[in-house]
Amino acid sequence: MATSLRPVPNWQEELRLAFRQLPDFLDYLHLTPAQLPPLRPSGPAFPLLVPRPYAARMNKGDPRDPLLLQVLPLAEETHAVAGTLLDPVGDAASERAPGLLHKYRGRALLLTTAACAVHCRYCFRQNFPYADSNPAQDDWSGVIAALAADPSISELILSGGDPLSLGNARLRRLTDQLRVLPGLRRLRLHTRWPVVLPDRIDPGLLTWLAELPWTVTVVIHANHPAEIDAEVSAACAQLRSAGALLLNQSVLLAGVNDDAGVLQALSERLHDVGVLPYYLHLLDPVVGAQRFAVDEAQGQALIASMRARMPGYLVPRLAREIAGEGSKRVVA
Repeated sequence: MATSLRPVPNWQEELRLAFRQLPDFLDYLHLTPAQLPPLRPSGPAFPLLVPRPYAARMNKGDPRDPLLLQVLPLAEETHAVAGTLLDPVGDAASERAPGLLHKYRGRALLLTTAACAVHCRYCFRQNFPYADSNPAQDDWSGVIAALAADPSISELILSGGDPLSLGNARLRRLTDQLRVLPGLRRLRLHTRWPVVLPDRIDPGLLTWLAELPWTVTVVIHANHPAEIDAEVSAACAQLRSAGALLLNQSVLLAGVNDDAGVLQALSERLHDVGVLPYYLHLLDPVVGAQRFAVDEAQGQALIASMRARMPGYLVPRLAREIAGEGSKRVVA
């Protein structure tokens, strides 16, 4: 008897075809190692991962392309630098159940999976012990029990990794279990998928979003206007059509977006596609990411310049996260 094979969704196929080896990636971009700082060979510790649709937005032959700089693994990532930490925001101290972090009153964050669509070299969670927290389990009973025990929690943030790395059926199984929580009013998703691989916003995902019983906010993550092309715009429009409010958070990154003109163009491009700027984060001092650091005074000057050029609703809040504090610290 013949068996029919289920087609692989486009986004999963795109992820399978992503660049994972430096020689292939550099050859695609028409670059050689001689044009770049010393590189970190791809290995098991936070390896190269770049989807081809994201790589297609990079300027070929340009070793300073702002999208390339975000994903290119350099040898200096392995150098010890004073003041950098494996867990710069205190995730471990805030874990209340496997994968459930509770830092701020009224909201908790669930690490749904270790997987992402892209490996950003500045990621503050690149050293998180996901295997110990087992965030990809389908039985979320421990999480549900912890949330039910604290009626002050009215908002749950799905994070990771990236929650949209889970398939639609697994996302639905998770949110079906969350429906037993009478105090839950808001669901927030933090995701880079709509930006780096917009095919992930497929009909099944949109149906799932539209049927959720809570107010849903999707916080995307774009750092540079060149990241937002027609496909990203279409994905954002589809998310809005499913009833989601769209916000953006960026990280202030040296050599990528530490320029008032670039940040203004990013905010304007976000508004064009129906996304409001939310946070511009100062870099978390994670081990290996020191090359991206921009100091607070420069960040404040950039925000002041943006405020002089733009309406207030297009200016993100400059903020940093400090382990143990009861909220993010807004510094401009």
